[in-house]
Amino acid sequence: MSSTLDRWSPYALALLRIVTALLFMEHGTQKLFGFPAPPEGGTPPLLSLFGIGAILELVGGLLILVGLLTRPVAFVLAGEMAVAYWMFHAPQSLYPALNGGDASVLFCFVFLLLVFTGPGALSIDGARQPAGPRHSWER
Repeated sequence: MSSTLDRWSPYALALLRIVTALLFMEHGTQKLFGFPAPPEGGTPPLLSLFGIGAILELVGGLLILVGLLTRPVAFVLAGEMAVAYWMFHAPQSLYPALNGGDASVLFCFVFLLLVFTGPGALSIDGARQPAGPRHSWER
């Protein structure tokens, strides 16, 4: 049973990467274009802290989605989410359930996981590498 599950690990990781990227990009499109709904305070100026965050969310999310430059992009996005949590959520309360920072914490740690694991299957990064095992679970 374990070997069967191990064989599917790169695909499960890819699914986590893709779903995370789609959710993350939605935050960027909301701030930049007001889609699917505008943020409470309206769309931020492009060169503001929120505007730069929105660009990172959209462009970084797109790169994570396709699995291009996954590790360095995931590192930057994990940092963005750590900063978002400590700047905007933690001052209200240290507890994510009380300060609304659940998503920031989860995004941060999923991106941190991608820094260490890489993109999994179905990625441009994977297609650009020579064939052979890339992770311990693929041996």
